[in-house]
Amino acid sequence: MTTIDEGRTGMGGVAGGAEAPSLFLRKATGLVRGWSVRDAVIYACLSTNVITLGIYEFSFNSFIPKGQLLTAVLISAVWVSFLVVTYSGLVVTIPRAGGDYVWQSRILGGPVGFVFATTGWWFILWLWAPIYGSVLNVELIQPLLYTIGAKGAASYFGTHNGTMTISIITIVLAGLLVSIGMSAYARVQKWCFAGGMVGFATIVILLLAFSHGSFVSSVDSQAAKIFGVHNAYLATQHAAHSIGYAAPGFGLNAFGASMLLVPMMMFYLLWPNWGSTLYGEIRGASDFKRVFTGMFSGLWLTVGLSVIFLLLVVKTVGWGFYNNSNAVYWSAIYGGHTASPIPIWPYPAMLAGWLVHSAAFQVVLLLVMSLWFFGWVGTLFLSSTRVIFAAAFDRVLPDAAATVSEKRKVPMASLVLMLLPAIALSAVYSYWVKFQTYTLDATLVIAVTYLVSAFAVVILPFVKKELWQASPASRFKIGPVPIVPLAGLATMGLISFNLYEWMSNSAYGVNNNGSLVFMGILYLLAIVLYTVARLVRKRQGIDLSLVNKEIPVE
Repeated sequence: MTTIDEGRTGMGGVAGGAEAPSLFLRKATGLVRGWSVRDAVIYACLSTNVITLGIYEFSFNSFIPKGQLLTAVLISAVWVSFLVVTYSGLVVTIPRAGGDYVWQSRILGGPVGFVFATTGWWFILWLWAPIYGSVLNVELIQPLLYTIGAKGAASYFGTHNGTMTISIITIVLAGLLVSIGMSAYARVQKWCFAGGMVGFATIVILLLAFSHGSFVSSVDSQAAKIFGVHNAYLATQHAAHSIGYAAPGFGLNAFGASMLLVPMMMFYLLWPNWGSTLYGEIRGASDFKRVFTGMFSGLWLTVGLSVIFLLLVVKTVGWGFYNNSNAVYWSAIYGGHTASPIPIWPYPAMLAGWLVHSAAFQVVLLLVMSLWFFGWVGTLFLSSTRVIFAAAFDRVLPDAAATVSEKRKVPMASLVLMLLPAIALSAVYSYWVKFQTYTLDATLVIAVTYLVSAFAVVILPFVKKELWQASPASRFKIGPVPIVPLAGLATMGLISFNLYEWMSNSAYGVNNNGSLVFMGILYLLAIVLYTVARLVRKRQGIDLSLVNKEIPVE
């Protein structure tokens, strides 16, 4: 494999004897390494977000009623650690912006890389804007508005217009964070992470300091004050009994049943490699240990916080009430049962804040905890823009998408290609209820992208021997066997297990035929785009098949 300087004009001549155009758009990407490993750790921790994703997914425990959350979290984290090894190996082998697209296109071929990476990192993230927005709604907007007595405003965000409003807010926030550049984004996420940790520590202190009895009385008094619901604690327990739900005991057990919770946990723990597309802009990207440390630390910091949260819930909230309140809430929404005594999602930060009978304190706590969201929201577009950028730099997409702003080194046109479709599809999502079911397999498509990259690293030593031998990842072995391809096999097992369960088990709510068809259309769109690009570039004297044999200089 050659670099751009060794072979950038390696294609047939053009008519009239003119100099053939270069394979890549320019000699270097123009991106700069503005992040440290610490920034990557924070990004990985925010991507596997214990608040915006973790405790949200914990609330679906009732859908796998015999599974143990603690067991499932630990099993998932160990298995996802192999994903971290896999992606660390890919990063140090080709430490370039674009991640999965660059690796798949160089190892498996341009068509494969473009179709799977652009569908999994570009098209599918358009659909995540209202999903991110729904998290903002249930973890900040609704509890905050109810706390200050603005029930009318809170109800607005349950309407079609409210959903669109939240989606636009989310898109604007994500776009702004990406547009300020990597260095500025790093500062924002650092302060959001620090503030979010202060909020988490506050909740830890509250749950340690107060007893279960204090929590029960606080739920009753605050639910009556905020929602006008009396005896909310006991009413929730009775409501769970009326729908036939019985919360499991808590423990590190029930391994078999807990395996079925693993696909649920993937909705929050599958993302420590979310920053892998950015490693062309992270210092130390050629150092396997540093890259591994970034992703691994982010993953296990999230796991540690998750375990602390679960243990404190058992102590103060009560495992039965915690699971019952979530079961009753989701049963009212998806099962058509009687409305939950607590009419909004029982957000644990809100419940913990009720231990202090002060609306001002509760508002401040909610605002501080929202920093987990505001530090996370940029992940909606940031990683994706680098995939679009890399494809444009390879000349598969229009040249403008690889243009980098002079001051902030941001591919602004790539950002626009995320923003505008996201706005359009958010409108469809907000006003056409049927379309919401088409987005259910959004996680599945990203997982398929991971599966293809894991396969690429498994065959890398055989199909690209020189590239593999030059990689720092090739030096890490168990005896004579390199660990990265082995981790790739384990990662393929992880993804395959989850794909099977997601598509065959209705408990996860994603085995929807309409959604599968819609995702198939997105893959078809990627195939059409690549075919058109191949034809257009051929007329311009550029052979895209040659591009994939070279690695661009950063």
